[in-house]
Amino acid sequence: MACPHCDDTGWRPVEIDGVRRVVRCECWRARLAKRALDRAKIPPRYSRCGFDNFVIYENEGLKRAFGKVRRFAEQFPVRDPRRGLCIIGPHGVGKTHLAVAALRHSIVDKGATGLYYETSRLLHEIRATYSAGQTLAESEVIRPVIEAELLVLDDLGKEKPSEWVFDTLNLVVDGRYNEDLLTIFISNFEDTPDHEDPDSLLVRVGSRIHSRLHEMCEFVEYDGADYRERPPNAGPEDLLALWQRRPKRKTIPAKTRGPLRAQLRGSDGRTDLKWSGGKAGR
Repeated sequence: MACPHCDDTGWRPVEIDGVRRVVRCECWRARLAKRALDRAKIPPRYSRCGFDNFVIYENEGLKRAFGKVRRFAEQFPVRDPRRGLCIIGPHGVGKTHLAVAALRHSIVDKGATGLYYETSRLLHEIRATYSAGQTLAESEVIRPVIEAELLVLDDLGKEKPSEWVFDTLNLVVDGRYNEDLLTIFISNFEDTPDHEDPDSLLVRVGSRIHSRLHEMCEFVEYDGADYRERPPNAGPEDLLALWQRRPKRKTIPAKTRGPLRAQLRGSDGRTDLKWSGGKAGR
């Protein structure tokens, strides 16, 4: 059915001070936003995530996180200083929902180019370019990631640390850093200063990226209920009860850390992060 205002031309007639003119129709803007959202690679599960359908309950950390992410989206692209966000928390507390809500807002309301990637998927697509017969070049995968006005990079640190992983992520992070572009990073790994804790964000991403993150981002860390465990039609009280029953995050016991740390250490006692499978990490 054709648009009743512009007959699908994209231009709507208006009268301003007695002069008849044409302006861009709202349907044209809606089509433009839809195409931009399609190109953003937001997974179908998160395609309707917004600030208005994020359920908030009595959790001060979550409320602060919600407020910071929403303000980030409302101020986009103007930031003083120009810093993105690094959202940290355990599984299921709504980190991806909030980040995608900000991404969708920047695309639909601000007309920005945006992109969502789960870190492992991005690295998989880059590795695939090394396969024989693959016509897509590595740069064709990385360039849109570096150039997007807003990037959401989810599950940072999930990939097993290796030289290739660090080098590839450095390429992406440094590219966006140099272009002064805003990024929302999401991670389940706590930002602790322990260089020997294999489950710290520092060890999982490497010291160079970790340093960049602190310069590029405001850190937003919180705990909460696992939204995936809530029953149908659960309300704020149900989420609060779930959170209160949830075990607190624990560090690896000292007896366990030794063997795990040893896996990351070389014969010289320093961290050994070499990738054993060649250029593509296969």
